[in-house]
Amino acid sequence: MQKSIAELETKIDQNRFEQELIYYIEKLDITEEKVRLKNHLNYFKKELNSDVSNGKKLAFITQEMGREINTIGSKSNFAAMQNLVVQMKDELEKIKEQGLNVL
Repeated sequence: MQKSIAELETKIDQNRFEQELIYYIEKLDITEEKVRLKNHLNYFKKELNSDVSNGKKLAFITQEMGREINTIGSKSNFAAMQNLVVQMKDELEKIKEQGLNVL
């Protein structure tokens, strides 16, 4: 990046550059979504294995999982990650279809 900036042959404000860089890095960070998705998956498994069947709760959890997957997909600028997001969406749709049998 520094090389590309040097090739522009223009003076940049280093503080402003660092602020912008941090902004974009934070915007692309999916750590929070991964943590929430993992929590939703654990909660889903817990509810699935409970003695009380609650299809509506499972449907709600899958909806939340879908939101996290979509957010990950919207933040992704990497083709391999986008492929994984498509696979996750496909698997989630299968889970939702099975969940309809529980309702």
